[in-house]
Amino acid sequence: MIQKIKNLVKRFLASTVFFMHRAGILPNRIKVYSVDETLDILLTTEKSMVRFGDGEIVVLSGKNIFFQTASPEISVGLKRILQYAYDDLIVTLPDIFDNLDIYVPASQKFWKDHLLFFRKVYNQYCNPNRKYYNTSVSRGYITLSDKSYSGKWFNKFRQLFKDKRLVIVEGSTTHNGVGNDLFEYANSIERIICPSRNAYCVRDKIKEKCLEYDKNVLFLFSLGITAKGLVEELFLEGYRVLDIGNLDMEYEWYLRNALKKVDIPKHNIVGVEANKAAGYTSYLEQIVYTISEYKKE
Repeated sequence: MIQKIKNLVKRFLASTVFFMHRAGILPNRIKVYSVDETLDILLTTEKSMVRFGDGEIVVLSGKNIFFQTASPEISVGLKRILQYAYDDLIVTLPDIFDNLDIYVPASQKFWKDHLLFFRKVYNQYCNPNRKYYNTSVSRGYITLSDKSYSGKWFNKFRQLFKDKRLVIVEGSTTHNGVGNDLFEYANSIERIICPSRNAYCVRDKIKEKCLEYDKNVLFLFSLGITAKGLVEELFLEGYRVLDIGNLDMEYEWYLRNALKKVDIPKHNIVGVEANKAAGYTSYLEQIVYTISEYKKE
């Protein structure tokens, strides 16, 4: 009973505070471009991209999430990147600060609760002189109330990858583009497979392997919190790097016409034999290096 009352109070506070920001009673200084504007800047320039979602803000604040244990070192790096220092490394944020009508009701509730606790973090670390790009660029389906634009957005990504030599840096269960046509137009695909959890512990090994490539590759990172600092560092080394997050998962839901989050079978497949049994021979051939989980001695 007490917990139920606490939840009701939280819900009331979250809705009230969000309304006050939306109505202009409380200030909102964070602005976010649309998904189309974000995709267009990626298609018409050679800019790199790093994405921030709720998980990055939670870890930045010193709290753990499922895929990554927080640390002061990680927090400092996330705070630095969030300040958006480089014109050619665009930083994205969720489009949640003015209006939540674009999201399904469950997501509206989630973001109101999130902002109740973390809006001050955004205000503290975001650059007031920057307009941020849109994190939904790679989350453009399942949580949106109007899904009619999703196909167009995914096709823009497919064009973005056209004729590119892709190097995909991903977790051991991610399988970006496996079993679908997301990378159909790519010139070639190579993969660096990393631990799915706490990959930050082996970030130096990941960077070392990435630096072996020529500058004419396009790096695609799908590696959670660990991707953020590596995207920045590789960008500063002269590479083009895109943090694509859960793009492939969203595309799979789109292809299935899913109306809620459903399990994607390939995300449960780990190891050479299991991938062979699933028929993922091309995927295995694309793997050039596998980085094992860090083990304390």
